[in-house]
Amino acid sequence: MTKETPPQRTATLADAPAIAALMRASVLELFPRFYDDRQTASAAEHIAHLDLRLIEDGTYFVHEADGEIVACGGWSRRNKTHAGAGDAADDDRPLDPATEPARIRAMFVRGDWTRRGLGRAILESCRLAAKAEGFTSLTLTATMPGVPLYRAFGFTEVERVTVTTPDGVDVPGAVMSRDIDQPDSIA
Repeated sequence: MTKETPPQRTATLADAPAIAALMRASVLELFPRFYDDRQTASAAEHIAHLDLRLIEDGTYFVHEADGEIVACGGWSRRNKTHAGAGDAADDDRPLDPATEPARIRAMFVRGDWTRRGLGRAILESCRLAAKAEGFTSLTLTATMPGVPLYRAFGFTEVERVTVTTPDGVDVPGAVMSRDIDQPDSIA
């Protein structure tokens, strides 16, 4: 049986508990295919961390099916690149759309909803919203489970990175980028 694509909407602060639960569940289910037990546990604590600023800024999206959030993700017009490494002094600094890329942030899909186009739909909403605000490019720091999705959406890997979480665990990832008007890699 094929599941119908659930509708997408902008997240609200009332969604925060359900989003946080989805993030954690997604990491615990999907990360073991790419990371060891220690990395997965640390990612569930520090990378699967909801930045409420994304919701407050109106740049975070969810897909909801049968009253449950099954996918989430967003973009930011602020300097913070990702969760997991702690806070930096200039995280809230507004980006200059003419010279800096918008940030794709906090993309998570429930395990039983992966590979159904929800991540791609969220990325497209992010792309269009960032473009409407004058951004010409996008960047993100991907965990390894997300790399295939981002690559399929036209992102290219800029460099491999290691995010050291506050508990001292190294989690490999990749910085990726794409032009806002660049076509997807896979139709």
